[in-house]
Amino acid sequence: MNAFVGELIGTFILVLLGNGVVSACILNKTKSQNSGWIAIVLGWGFAVMVAIYVSGFLSGAHLNPAVTIAMASLGNISWKLVPLYIAAQFIGAILASLALYVHYYPHWSKTEDAGTILACFSTGPAIRHTLSNMFGEALGTAILVITVMSIGQNNVVSGFGPIIVGVVVFAIGFSLGGTTGYAINPARDLAPRLVHALLPIKNKGNSDWSYAWIPVVSPIVGGLLGAIIYNMILHLV
Repeated sequence: MNAFVGELIGTFILVLLGNGVVSACILNKTKSQNSGWIAIVLGWGFAVMVAIYVSGFLSGAHLNPAVTIAMASLGNISWKLVPLYIAAQFIGAILASLALYVHYYPHWSKTEDAGTILACFSTGPAIRHTLSNMFGEALGTAILVITVMSIGQNNVVSGFGPIIVGVVVFAIGFSLGGTTGYAINPARDLAPRLVHALLPIKNKGNSDWSYAWIPVVSPIVGGLLGAIIYNMILHLV
C-alpha cells in the first residue's frame, strides 16, 4: 500500500507541476504565456525533484513505468509489483490532468490552436520522423535510467539524490528534448492523452493517436537498454 500511495502521489505531483508549467507557458491569457522552452525544461526538472522528495520514502519514487520495468529487469524490485506501480503511476497522471483542466479552465476557451491544447497534456514531435523520434525517446530514457541507478554507487549525501535526478532531467530537456518534447515516461504521456481525448475542451482537435505509441514503447525500450548498460558498467568496477 505504501508503494501504491507513493507512486500515485509522486506521479500526480510530477504531472501536475510538469504539465502545469507547459500550460502556463503556452495557453492564451496566462501571466507567463510565451515564457519559452527554458522555463518549461526548468519547470519539469523541478517537478521531478519535488515529486521524488514527496514519494521517495514511500515507494522509491519510480514515477515512470520505464524506470519500474528497468528496475525489475535488474531484480531491484519484484516483477509482481510492476503492475501495482504502473497502475498507481497512471492513476496519478490522470488525476493530475483533471486537476490541471480545472485549474486552467478559463484559458482553454481562449486558446484556439488544437496543437497548443494537446501539448498541455502530451508530447509531439517537432518533425515527424518515426525512427528519429523513437531513437530520441529511447536515448533520453536510457540516460535517465543510467543516472538513477548510478546514484547508489556514489557517495551522495543523504537527501541529495532527487536534485541529481532533477538535474539530469534539465540536461535531457536542454540537449535532447527539442525534437519530441522528451516524454521519457509512458504514464506522463499516455494518461494525460487519454484525459485530453475524453474532456470537452473547445478547439482541442484530435489526440494524435498515430504518434501516441512512440512515447510509450520507446521509453520502455530505452529504460531496458539503460539497465543493461548500467549492469555492464557495474561489472567493470
